[in-house]
Amino acid sequence: MYGRLMALASAALAKNESKNGQFVLWKEPYNQASTWRPCADNRNFIHQGHDKKHTGFILISANGGLNQQRVAVCNAVAVAALLNATLVLPRFLYSSVWKDASQFGDIYQEEYFIDYLKDDVHIVKELPYHLQSLDFETIGSQITDMDIMKEAKPIYFVKVVLPLLQRFGAVHFLGFGNRLAFDPLPLYLQRLRCKCNFHALKFVPRIQEVGSLLVRRIRNYEPRLTELDTQLFGNYMPPTVLGGQHNFSRPARYLALHMRFEMDMVAYSLCDFGGGEKEREELQAYREIHFPTLVMRVRNNNSMSAPELRKLGRCPLTPEEGALMLSALGYKHETRIYLAGSQIYGGLSRSLPFKRLYPNLVTKEDLLTPSELAPFSNFSSQLAALDFIACASADVFAMTDSGSQLSSLVTGFRTYHGRGRAPTLRPNKKRFAKILSEERTIRWSEFEERVRNMIEENQRVIARRGGRSIYRQPRSQGCMCEVL
Repeated sequence: MYGRLMALASAALAKNESKNGQFVLWKEPYNQASTWRPCADNRNFIHQGHDKKHTGFILISANGGLNQQRVAVCNAVAVAALLNATLVLPRFLYSSVWKDASQFGDIYQEEYFIDYLKDDVHIVKELPYHLQSLDFETIGSQITDMDIMKEAKPIYFVKVVLPLLQRFGAVHFLGFGNRLAFDPLPLYLQRLRCKCNFHALKFVPRIQEVGSLLVRRIRNYEPRLTELDTQLFGNYMPPTVLGGQHNFSRPARYLALHMRFEMDMVAYSLCDFGGGEKEREELQAYREIHFPTLVMRVRNNNSMSAPELRKLGRCPLTPEEGALMLSALGYKHETRIYLAGSQIYGGLSRSLPFKRLYPNLVTKEDLLTPSELAPFSNFSSQLAALDFIACASADVFAMTDSGSQLSSLVTGFRTYHGRGRAPTLRPNKKRFAKILSEERTIRWSEFEERVRNMIEENQRVIARRGGRSIYRQPRSQGCMCEVL
């Protein structure tokens, strides 16, 4: 899509081969970032309402992929604490998009989860026998995402859900995606959501083990032992080096990139990516099957045109645009890049321009053998867990779409556990679209400067603003503590 800029980027990377050192964005503003410390697991701060009268049982069947389900679980923990209810171990719904039958215990350590949160909320593996025959939908004790507005306030759960709990003894949340507000929320609930997300949800040992193997093969050297590593790998950081040079003075660093350019994202965006009529027909057919509500909305409301959507920054970045961003930031031709996510829409022809600029691009499929991947091959959420590990452990994490759940949760995880040494690169898509709109005339030096300014603005260390996700921006009271 950007032939002239891609040629300029290639020339710039060739010129930079002779320069020493890495671009400054291998680091984040350490002096400011390091003043924020994790404190959601502070044992001195226990919710005093935990011993009040028990109100009933909360079941949750979370929808979506791995990361959407993770958010739903943490929100359900907070609601159970708010209502002084017992949480039944969450279940995960099967999705026609994700096609994964994994349950909570296939991804996270059940006993660890229950034990870690025991001072805050009571969690059991199943409903007591006398409640197992309840037909929640028939009795009116099933609450779907259609029944709750997004980011509902705590008062909703007190006024609507609590009476159902007291009447029937149990309530079933079906879906529960983003149904608890971030603000205003009592401090103990905010803290509990962070405690759940950043501490209680540990991947099962087999995911930790293969995740450790994956990261060691990306780095090709003795692993570091940082707080991030401890949180991600548990006991699976063996002291042996798998191949390569024992070069401890200059370890192989890598950038992880979540390129959110899969079929579902591309189709849902309603944008045009230069593929002509064939592309438009293919994406429309996908929408008809997977997003019928979107199709109906477009037909009824005359949605914005593709050029208008791109101008407003609502289109996912293409691989070409991702490569241009990284090259403008000074990442060299030989930079190791781990690519997270599913298959890139358009396949090899769409990915080739990126690989020409950055040939050291690898995926989990490149680094793990078929036998190592086999236990995960039919489970997209478990594969996503491996991507989560590789992205969270990277020296630098970059994204092409800040709205994705994986990018959001990885960013927050790195902020929380990274101790000020885990930078994240996030484009402002609206500004980037404006820069790219001048691609026929803009000089490379100006392109570099404007892209770097765009990224550097998002490197500022600030406390979470009201209403923003605590999972993505944990620098907030009750989650992280500022040590001045």
